[in-house]
Amino acid sequence: MTAVVEVHDLRQVYRIGRGLFRQPDQLQAVAGVSFSVQPGRTLAVVGESGCGKSTLARMVALIEAPTSGRLALGGVDVLSAAPKQRRELRQAVQLVFQNPYGSLNPRKKIGAILEGPLEINTRLEAPERAQQARAMLALVGLRPEHYDRYPHMFSGGQRQRIAIARALMLKPKLVVADEPVSALDVSIQAQVLNLLADLQAELGLAYLFISHDLGVVRHIAHDVLVMYLGQTVEQGDKGRIFAQPLHPYTRALLGATPGLVGSGAAVPRTVLKGELPSPLNPPPGCVFSTRCPLAAERCRTERPALRELAGRQLACHLAEQLIEPAAPQH
Repeated sequence: MTAVVEVHDLRQVYRIGRGLFRQPDQLQAVAGVSFSVQPGRTLAVVGESGCGKSTLARMVALIEAPTSGRLALGGVDVLSAAPKQRRELRQAVQLVFQNPYGSLNPRKKIGAILEGPLEINTRLEAPERAQQARAMLALVGLRPEHYDRYPHMFSGGQRQRIAIARALMLKPKLVVADEPVSALDVSIQAQVLNLLADLQAELGLAYLFISHDLGVVRHIAHDVLVMYLGQTVEQGDKGRIFAQPLHPYTRALLGATPGLVGSGAAVPRTVLKGELPSPLNPPPGCVFSTRCPLAAERCRTERPALRELAGRQLACHLAEQLIEPAAPQH
């Protein structure tokens, strides 16, 4: 089966000006991330603010062009595609934004908002566009009369349902969801997550789900990619990572998330010290070495390669020390 999206060694480097006669600094926001997502699967990208996950989302959604690397949608290399083919590929991936209060035009009725993508990208007549918009409203759990209302007349959860409906109007294969429930009340988050799961099962969608909330990730994801300072530090099946996280940073994230410890994830409490290093001046060795409680001299001088260990990809020199021995059989 062809992956919906394949990313190999994707990088994004921004040039930061320092004045008229000085060379610009280089900020490496994403430093060589690789993954693929199959139809009907969800890859969650997690990490602290500033780790590069939203930059990664914008590149996959074709909003930003990467500095280097390979990005393929449906087996087609986006970066080498002809302009016409790239326009078609843009329809195959859609984005759901974080803030449902700011992502909808307050001057347009919901029907016009949903019909917008069809009006721009298809040759459908107005009655057909309206029919598809009304059908999409029903699919996301909203009523027919909502078609003629304005965004301010809806709650945050309803607005995010409208945003999801708009993203699905062009029948994409991949939906990039950038913190789609972080602005919602906790009581509403589960409803939106369940809607996303139902739509995925019905339509065979692939999701790239950006989040800092591991409780949400545990509910929605199939696979997890943990980023720190633009790099992948741990990547693999959600069940394996939540049951036995091996990178010290993953352990710190899980240990700091209420409700995960003691519910299937045997994670010791780890308190991180210090601040996230500046991406303008990353540590010379492991990017996590300045905050890692286990860091050795090798960690501070030699950058660990991403390698296969215990059923996942891992970038840590000392990960073998964290593998718990199997329980004895009686």
